[in-house]
Amino acid sequence: MFGIWLFATCMWLCAALFFGMGLWALRRKTPMHFWSGSTVSPKEIGDIPKYNRANAAMWMVFAAGMALIGFAGFWSMLLGGILAAIYVLGGIPVLVLVYQIIYNKYKMGES
Repeated sequence: MFGIWLFATCMWLCAALFFGMGLWALRRKTPMHFWSGSTVSPKEIGDIPKYNRANAAMWMVFAAGMALIGFAGFWSMLLGGILAAIYVLGGIPVLVLVYQIIYNKYKMGES
């Protein structure tokens, strides 16, 4: 039973981290960046509040999936582990793709 709680707690802590990133994106006045160490200039983005809300939604949806996987571990640890591996490994390229779509949607046109 300890292992189940440990798995669920790890998933929920990761979900809380990603949810926190979403909240951070909502509160930022400057554009939210995706990559560690990178920045997005306010000159690059046409509508910063909408851009940041889209980023926040991306992170919060990802967090919700992680939280649900934490609950799946109570039903079956094997299923929870498989789902966690698929979600994290598959989620990384999906996050990159979704971020690129958000960035392209809100970036200023070339002039």
